[in-house]
Amino acid sequence: MNERIIIISDVDPQVFYGVNNNNINLIRNLFPKLRMAARGNVIKVIGEDSETAEFADKIKKLEEYATQYNSLNEDAIIDIIKGDAPKRVSKEGAIIYSTSGRPIIPRNANQARMVQSFQRNDLTFALGPAGTGKTYIAIALAVSALKARECKHIILSRPAVEAGEKLGFLPGDMKDKIDPYLRPLYDALEDMLPQLKLKEYMEADTIQIAPLAFMRGRTLNDAIIILDEAQNTTKHQMKMFLTRLGMGAKMIVTGDCSQIDLPRSVQSGLVQSLRILRGVKGIGIIEYEKKDIVRHPLVQRIVDAYEAREKQVDREWEQQLADRSAAKPQEEQQ
Repeated sequence: MNERIIIISDVDPQVFYGVNNNNINLIRNLFPKLRMAARGNVIKVIGEDSETAEFADKIKKLEEYATQYNSLNEDAIIDIIKGDAPKRVSKEGAIIYSTSGRPIIPRNANQARMVQSFQRNDLTFALGPAGTGKTYIAIALAVSALKARECKHIILSRPAVEAGEKLGFLPGDMKDKIDPYLRPLYDALEDMLPQLKLKEYMEADTIQIAPLAFMRGRTLNDAIIILDEAQNTTKHQMKMFLTRLGMGAKMIVTGDCSQIDLPRSVQSGLVQSLRILRGVKGIGIIEYEKKDIVRHPLVQRIVDAYEAREKQVDREWEQQLADRSAAKPQEEQQ
């Protein structure tokens, strides 16, 4: 008799074991000659050496399936243990699978271009209005790379410029203050990683979420780094962020130049970086349009209305500046 210990490391044990341990009980029934105990992410099995070796091999294949699809059902278990290919066919073009098993795929041409740019370049800018899915696709690409062991860390950041609020006035410590502001990033991660696995990654700093100011002085190696809402960076912040890129790392910068929350006197670091870096080898720039919006159809009409109003305000502002400039010489003559 031989005892073998198997560690489930790449998938949430709750996903692997199933509701009410249905999956692990089925696996136990399919290996009737083995004595098996499972606790946490550890499976202990006792039996003949050849049978425990086969068991370990099948568990590894089941883990790979569950990691890829974020789910594991009875049909897949039976097929894999019997040596058959699972009946589920991979969705063509899927970046990753959500925790519900839904394939996350590019939903428009620019999302597909963003995926290609990420594969070909070390730095990708994804620009466009809210609702085009640029941040969601960026995080899907990062999680996919982490699962495939193409990187060791995911680092997500946003500049600490809030639309109308100051972090210092919010209650709690720094984590309590920044968590609500970073909530959209958490939401995307929770859609792609089981809760326990996400918690494990966060506690081990495999996935880090922090304000942009926390990046200063760091060199980020073997990581996928995502800067969201980059239109709210200053020129110095953007330069600081871009120069954090280390060996084996890739960056995705997302933003919408029509939603800048900086004071009018402060130039957006994103706007400046696009002027400087456009055409540089190794940098891809994807520009989403209003037609790429994948939210409720009303969102596109809302974006159109706000854009029209902002253009009108800009024209009025320019006219006021022109009137003041014209009035100055007259005042000096008097």
